[in-house]
Amino acid sequence: MKKETIQTDKAPAAIGPYSQAVKAGNTLYCSGQIAIDPETGALDTSSIEAETTRIMKNIEEVLRAAKMDFSNVVKASIFMSDMDHYSKINEVYAKFFDKEPPAREAVAVKTLPKNVNVEISVIAVEQ
Repeated sequence: MKKETIQTDKAPAAIGPYSQAVKAGNTLYCSGQIAIDPETGALDTSSIEAETTRIMKNIEEVLRAAKMDFSNVVKASIFMSDMDHYSKINEVYAKFFDKEPPAREAVAVKTLPKNVNVEISVIAVEQ
């Protein structure tokens, strides 16, 4: 099986020893994204909605770099700092999956990188 590293300047660079995404065969494994603006390197934590929107746009760019889009996503993982954010994250997240949303888990965790409120990763498959 062929393994390919996916990288785009339109999403934040990795902040550790990992790739933005790795494609193995027809499956794309996207690393977790936080709300870093790829142009400025600044975090957008002004609101949970803004934070989630920035994350989803970052994921969209990684998918695009792999010649995919949100219709290819089969699994998502959402990590949040507080379950009180759940409904607002869902409102934003739902806008990116207009039909047939992927399987998903959403969990609260103690701490996330850079003390953000939410991190999302996805797995996508070529159709």
